[in-house]
Amino acid sequence: MRPDTPADHTSEAERLLRTAAQYPEDREPLLLQAAAHLELAGDRTRATALYTDLLADSPEDPHLIKALQAANLWEYGHEAEARALIDGIATAAPLSPAAWEVIAETLESHDELEAAHAHFTTALTILLTPDDDIPHPTRSLLTGRHRVRRLLALAHDEWDVLADRLHTASVPLDELHDPKRLWSLGSSDPAELQAEIARLRVELGSYRTALSRPFPVAILHWPAAELTELLAAHPELAAEYPSHEEHLTAVESSLRTLADTGTENLGIVTGTVPSYEAFAASEQTSPTDPALLPQYATTLAARGKATPWPPSRNTPCWCDSGTTYRECHGVRDGG
Repeated sequence: MRPDTPADHTSEAERLLRTAAQYPEDREPLLLQAAAHLELAGDRTRATALYTDLLADSPEDPHLIKALQAANLWEYGHEAEARALIDGIATAAPLSPAAWEVIAETLESHDELEAAHAHFTTALTILLTPDDDIPHPTRSLLTGRHRVRRLLALAHDEWDVLADRLHTASVPLDELHDPKRLWSLGSSDPAELQAEIARLRVELGSYRTALSRPFPVAILHWPAAELTELLAAHPELAAEYPSHEEHLTAVESSLRTLADTGTENLGIVTGTVPSYEAFAASEQTSPTDPALLPQYATTLAARGKATPWPPSRNTPCWCDSGTTYRECHGVRDGG
């Protein structure tokens, strides 16, 4: 059962602290969760103590912990200390998208929109690599910057266009980030709140419709270069992929088996190592877990990334061999 009251959050924090004592190898993520629950319980002094404790232990992402500590400190009156932490993080220019997002959103929540915009922009200047697959944490920075720019009434730039393109929900970012909508959510006027609730209900209906649409039952395909990179980074997955040739054969075989059992709407999704690792991080799971691979394929399919299978016999094969399907993986049809 999810915590709903301060007492529930305190109890959950205590449970996490006991678990951290039992499993010291997982201490950092458990203490971070405990600190979050303490903040929700209003026990900000104790949350700050946990952040300080974590920083003393050479954490994996000290900048993120400092950012969370700054956000917490500002909320209970320690603005000067919070600002000092934020300035220190920005000076260090970390490669942690989450740290940048926390400090920018902290400034935004305290109506320092120009400063928030500057931090979002600096983070993306450091982290955004043209032509590369954009991990979800970096996409969040694009979305946050888009929101702040709408509040500042700034014209769209290239990064706003990119944020719009990456946004997959049916309601566009421009509408979600409409200042009138954002302000009405914080309004004390019942009529304004009721109007916004009505709009949100309409949008929820469109989300449910989108989610109910069938998407392909998809099999994951790794191009040769991506599979080489995947196994170099995560050799534990070698048992899943003995060779690229066997992998391609397994993809076609799996699809044929599904088709033979009457499964419709089949497809192939193409994986990339950066997006797979980002997905693993979003699921809080190790990329080396084989059970994550089909989940990744399903998620890509749900995002509209699947190519229908089988292809037409005279079109290029799905495996990127450069030959037609009938001459490549479709040959067993008597091509």
